[in-house]
Amino acid sequence: MKYFLIPFYLLLSVNSFSQKKYLEKIAKTSKRKFTYQRIKKEKNLKLDFYKPRKVKGLKPLIIYVHGGGFSGGNRNDKYAVDFSKEMASYGYAVASISYRLTMKGIGFGCNIKADLKIQAFNEVSKDISYAIKYIIKRNRKFKIDISKVILVGSSAGAEAVLNLAYVYENEILDSKFKFAGIIGMAGAITAIDKITNSNAIPTQLFHGEKDDLVPYHIAPHHYCKKENIGYLKLYGSRAIANQLKSIGKSYYLYSVKNGDHSWNSRPIYQCKNEILDFLYFDVLQNNERQTEVQF
Repeated sequence: MKYFLIPFYLLLSVNSFSQKKYLEKIAKTSKRKFTYQRIKKEKNLKLDFYKPRKVKGLKPLIIYVHGGGFSGGNRNDKYAVDFSKEMASYGYAVASISYRLTMKGIGFGCNIKADLKIQAFNEVSKDISYAIKYIIKRNRKFKIDISKVILVGSSAGAEAVLNLAYVYENEILDSKFKFAGIIGMAGAITAIDKITNSNAIPTQLFHGEKDDLVPYHIAPHHYCKKENIGYLKLYGSRAIANQLKSIGKSYYLYSVKNGDHSWNSRPIYQCKNEILDFLYFDVLQNNERQTEVQF
């Protein structure tokens, strides 16, 4: 296992590498909408599927999960559309998904019971699983590489994908299915000991150290007090990286010294090269690296 501590100003752009698929833009993109889950008395769940045009063969699949506190946000907001188009232009297939907004009209603050928050994590993990199952079942149409499914989430979406990869007891996807990698932008999980040698996958984490909603290290969600019914201890990006480091697994931690919760979306525009680097070298090429970037 190689360990890298990289000051931000020494990072090399992936564009300095010789031209390669997944590292430089190779195609224009197309988009189609699909209904992946029909729900009685609720809005049907849809996904927007982006792919590179005229690119043959099976493609790695990125599942993008938007943020919004489990009460808002949209699969086709500007962040989702820009990110999905960009990644598709490099050769990836991308599915930006809708999910049930179980906390809409309720909130996610310190006055909301902790068990409802955990339930929200699990319900979105369930919806993501159904979206993946839908694509896999129809893979003659989608043409994705099932061994290269990558989760990406922002804020609540990051909490959802991290929960899905490391905490959620999945009874929807095949027991042999395993994600190829995960990118969490300002996310956290509820149980650090759930990350083990058997389920660890290449994990990229972006987080502001001054995030006042989702803790960078170990702290309550929204920094609620212990007497609040919404008190829920979370393990943020620093804690997740520490756990992966301790068991000798691959991770890529991008820490922003004075960064706030806006780093749940800023990496989409400001850290494209770091994302491409991680996806290509850590996920697709399976290089075992432990990388830390200080900004």
